Amino acid sequence: MKIVVIGQNGQLAWELDRLKKDQVDIVCLSRKQVDITDKTALKETILHYAPQAVINASAYTAVDLAETEREQAFLINKIAVGNLAEVCLQLSLHLVHVSTDFVFGGNSGVPYLPNEPYVPLGVYGESKAEGEKLITKILPEQSCILRTSWVYSSHGNNFVKTMLRLMSEKSELGVISDQIGSPTYAKGLAKVCLTAVTNKVPGIHHWSDAGVASWYDFAVAIQELGLSHHLLDKAIPIKPISTKDYPTPAKRPSYSVLDKTSLTDAFPELSLIHWRVHLNEMLSELKTSK
Repeated sequence: MKIVVIGQNGQLAWELDRLKKDQVDIVCLSRKQVDITDKTALKETILHYAPQAVINASAYTAVDLAETEREQAFLINKIAVGNLAEVCLQLSLHLVHVSTDFVFGGNSGVPYLPNEPYVPLGVYGESKAEGEKLITKILPEQSCILRTSWVYSSHGNNFVKTMLRLMSEKSELGVISDQIGSPTYAKGLAKVCLTAVTNKVPGIHHWSDAGVASWYDFAVAIQELGLSHHLLDKAIPIKPISTKDYPTPAKRPSYSVLDKTSLTDAFPELSLIHWRVHLNEMLSELKTSK
């Protein structure tokens, strides 16, 4: 089976590229290789590689910058996604599209189900929601939308690597403690994407690692495990702070835990792994690569 991945330099695309097997040929395309904002060029590129399915691992993800770059965010997260859905429809290809917990408002006290209404708080979440709507309208039977949250990997830029750097540079840190979600190791997410695409799973589903945390909890665990892997030389004080003490241009959902049962029920082999276990695995890999 040949799969084209839209995106090459991101965390998820990097992990997908590492999942190549004898039975699965994965081709990751960079922005230079494929322009998803140009429908004609997109179709020509897909035809050239002749895949059986497509995974869209690309997105405009600058949450705060999106507040002033609305047009660019919608170009990548809505219009380009619509182009991709139309091309997949024309070529009879299954599409797996990765989306976000930011399509929700964060006011729930229980994990969000896939069919809950859209209540995005900012331009990024709004643009991702609009992209989802286009896929479900254009390609309802041949698409799978996978929403996820707090993604990190040993590759690229992410919260884990930023925290390790700051913990090495600063004498103390303040980290937000009133935003609750679930970290997601990109390697595990990549395996779920591959399951969705090879089984032609339809509909909207959620995936993150097991367990919940605040950003503060996540940071404390990063320091604890970072020390055990000798990625940090010393511990520094980490203080919990509230969202109001750290204002940002875009609002974040205060609670964005995702209900994953639609996938775990359908595919029992997709065993949920606690985020601390995956964090430990990622830090071990990071240590080995240094």
